[in-house]
Amino acid sequence: MSAPQDFPRPGKRPDPVDRAAMLRVDQAGEFGATRIYAGQLAVMGDRHPYGRLIAGMAAQEERHRAAFDAMIVRRGVRPTALAPVWSVAGFALGAVTAAMGPRAAMACTAAIETEIDRHYADQLDQLGADDPELATAIADFQAEEVEHRDTAIAHGAEQAPAYPLLSGAIRLGCRAAIALSKRI
Repeated sequence: MSAPQDFPRPGKRPDPVDRAAMLRVDQAGEFGATRIYAGQLAVMGDRHPYGRLIAGMAAQEERHRAAFDAMIVRRGVRPTALAPVWSVAGFALGAVTAAMGPRAAMACTAAIETEIDRHYADQLDQLGADDPELATAIADFQAEEVEHRDTAIAHGAEQAPAYPLLSGAIRLGCRAAIALSKRI
């Protein structure tokens, strides 16, 4: 008979293994975001009015990814082994939503950034003041992710075809990617 697993209790601060998982999933998420925007730009181009908007958000996501890449190296954290999957899946999601139209591309952004806002808020609650470097990066990036969501909504995300279904499916996929990237 095996010993019961020690699951984190509410209010318990994460140990270094949990911080590594946080960093791993955050880097994977920012990488995935760059791939989604790359897929959208491949279909829409950066000359389309929404393409310019997407290119600006993509540049911010690239900066987030680079910061987490550097932090992973400094802290000796293993990145997710799923990066090749997220590369293909992210690009495909971006390309498909852009092919559905600019509002569907914005719906994709709104859905993902809604989940990322929630995810980053949970991480900040867990971290408290125990890891100022990571907490500051998460808080800064969270603010930009919320701007992306709000921009997407202002540009017609909720008018995308079958928005509730599209948004729900993307949010579910995002939650699954988060869960898998923490461990794999």
